Amino acid sequence: MDTRAMARHFAESMIGHRNSLAGKAEDAVKVQYALHRTATGLTDRHDDQGKAAKTVLEHWKGDNSEGFEKRAGKLGRQLRVTADAARDAEKIVAGVTSALTTGHTRARRAVDEYLDAATRLLDAGKAVGTRAALLKAVAQAADLEPGYTKETAGTVRHVRGELEDAARKLRALEKEVEHDGVADGRAERTRGSTKPSRARARGRSRTIISAARKELGTRESPPGSNRNPYGPTAAWCSSFATAMWRKAGVDIPLLPFTGDVFRWGQQRGKAYTSLSAVKPGDVLLFGSGPSSPATSTHIGIVEKVSGGTVTLIEGNSGDSVRRNTHRLSSATFYGGVHP
Repeated sequence: MDTRAMARHFAESMIGHRNSLAGKAEDAVKVQYALHRTATGLTDRHDDQGKAAKTVLEHWKGDNSEGFEKRAGKLGRQLRVTADAARDAEKIVAGVTSALTTGHTRARRAVDEYLDAATRLLDAGKAVGTRAALLKAVAQAADLEPGYTKETAGTVRHVRGELEDAARKLRALEKEVEHDGVADGRAERTRGSTKPSRARARGRSRTIISAARKELGTRESPPGSNRNPYGPTAAWCSSFATAMWRKAGVDIPLLPFTGDVFRWGQQRGKAYTSLSAVKPGDVLLFGSGPSSPATSTHIGIVEKVSGGTVTLIEGNSGDSVRRNTHRLSSATFYGGVHP
């Protein structure tokens, strides 16, 4: 009996809380950085626009110069308002990032403490060697779970409150900003809306593979520590795979456990067990099934399929991101998931 896997079964809810907080924390960091770049860029444009308008007006005196000066002044004010709003939004999101990071740390600590305690109980019951002792240990492990789940659920509720408060502040900021033609994304969305879904899927797969290739050679630091740039300090093959998908716009949480990726795919009709369905950009799952780390052992991003072999880009392969080729066999892989 795999006691750690049984403990993970009892801990499914709190692990879900932990994973959700990890994914949202990563999103918040990206948004905060994007807002910082937006604010800086708009400030630079405001300064450049003001200098250019001043230069033009110094050499242009005529019937239309007054109108030009008014229009230039209006554009300058619009740029300044939008830049100021972006800076305020950055501060709001920074607060959310801090709350999410703290919340994830607390949830991760609770999960680790529960898994250690429950595994010790189950190991002790297993060591006695009687059915009664084992059943008693299972009951004790189950009784221990609600307290820890209550803790992680409370953390999620607290963070959700922070997110809702931030959303209200951001909506209020949005109302203050005039539409200036600079920060509006509607035109971009309209241009992309006519793209066929099949072509979109091919483009997404290329983006996933390109992102993964750029990470080849990245190592955990220090070696053997499981510290990695893609997710929590833990076995990180799945964190790497889901991070690359997220870079390509796949709406998936950061999932540190490989089996959770397959379950995510099952819920959305994207998972498969027939390996004839595999395509570049997919992930393939090593092992026999998604139930526990003992049965779902590793994951890789499909770079190329050639005959009876598949080339994967894998995180946490020898403590680094590596390219490996395998026989495309159900003896190795229990299934895959389309992005």
